[in-house]
Amino acid sequence: MPKPTLVVLGTGFGGFSLLRTIDAALYDIVVVSPRNHFLFTPLLPSTTVGTIEFRSIIEPIRAGSKRFRFENATCMSIDAERRTIVCRHAEEERTYEVRYDICVIAIGAVNNTWGVPGVKEHASFLRELSDARALRRKIIECFERAALPDLSAAERKRLLRFVVVGGGPTGVEYAAAVHDLIDDEVRKAFGPIAAEAEIVLLEASGQLLNTFDATLGDYTSRHFLRQHIDVRTKTIVVKVEADLVHLNDGEALPYGLLVWSTGNGPSPLVESLPFSRNRQKRVIVDDFLRVPGHAELYAFGDCASPEAQNFPATAQVAQQEGRYLGKALTALARGRVVKPFRYRGLGMLAYIGSNEAVADLRAIKGRGFATFLFWRSAYLTRLVSIKNKILVLFDWWKTIVFGRDVSAF
Repeated sequence: MPKPTLVVLGTGFGGFSLLRTIDAALYDIVVVSPRNHFLFTPLLPSTTVGTIEFRSIIEPIRAGSKRFRFENATCMSIDAERRTIVCRHAEEERTYEVRYDICVIAIGAVNNTWGVPGVKEHASFLRELSDARALRRKIIECFERAALPDLSAAERKRLLRFVVVGGGPTGVEYAAAVHDLIDDEVRKAFGPIAAEAEIVLLEASGQLLNTFDATLGDYTSRHFLRQHIDVRTKTIVVKVEADLVHLNDGEALPYGLLVWSTGNGPSPLVESLPFSRNRQKRVIVDDFLRVPGHAELYAFGDCASPEAQNFPATAQVAQQEGRYLGKALTALARGRVVKPFRYRGLGMLAYIGSNEAVADLRAIKGRGFATFLFWRSAYLTRLVSIKNKILVLFDWWKTIVFGRDVSAF
């Protein structure tokens, strides 16, 4: 008997965990994704300032090509009646169809711009490795341009103002990473102009890290104040221009680099699907991660959530769901009973700069240097391969001994 065709859309935490868990001998597996690698996103902010190198946190998907077939393409639409998907080649405009018996939607989400004019055109994002590479180059270019002798004081101040919009974990960790770069390397390489650098963190709500315990958010704000990071809560961006960000209080803030990190929004594919979605525009699934009315369709990760529970859009949720679904599909192929998915929250971590971190765990609300060591050890154990663990350890050691590279390339 021919094996059923299982199509997996996406190579993020969810899709990658499923592929590592499922018994590939039971299915003809096809993986469709515009990204041919798995990216360990929790360490992505560290790559923007050279603390960790880019290739240290990626795993090539084709390394598992003996277990499945990988297609470097983007899923454009899903026809649930015909059980087919339409894909577009990543490097071409040509489209083609793929038939499935079971389809798993694990495509994640996109940056939510909240409809603010000018964000897509002028802001930088931090979701993919290409974003991190661009940010690393832009940061150094801002300092190089500011060091030119023919600039006015106002233009130099603009170039050296780094604005981060969004006080969640990504925004906080990026602001902390830039502070470390300026404090450690820019002072050595660029001299007096490093003192003119300014980091501004804008948050629409009343506190930073609002998904963490309130005491940790307050501690982070006080820590940033000591680091001379300008934290502005209850501040909303209403418009973005090429070198100005307009705030709800009427201020127009000049900037050299603007990073937008204000949460997730639905991808074009998710928006096009004729399935029920919740208030966050995530596909509603049942306790088995199935799309209601379509037993052959599964969805999980940032693009989906059970209606009653609404899991947070985090890597640990997607990873647990991927492992569960890999085991569930294996059990189904063997005719076994499958139990509903149960999420087990492991807590949240965030780096806040100067070798300090905060941890919101079940039993502990940690902060400081000891928590920083825990943050590093926790992420190190979560890296997939021995190769990447060694590379990240070496990058951390190299940064301590030799510092960060401030070359623009």
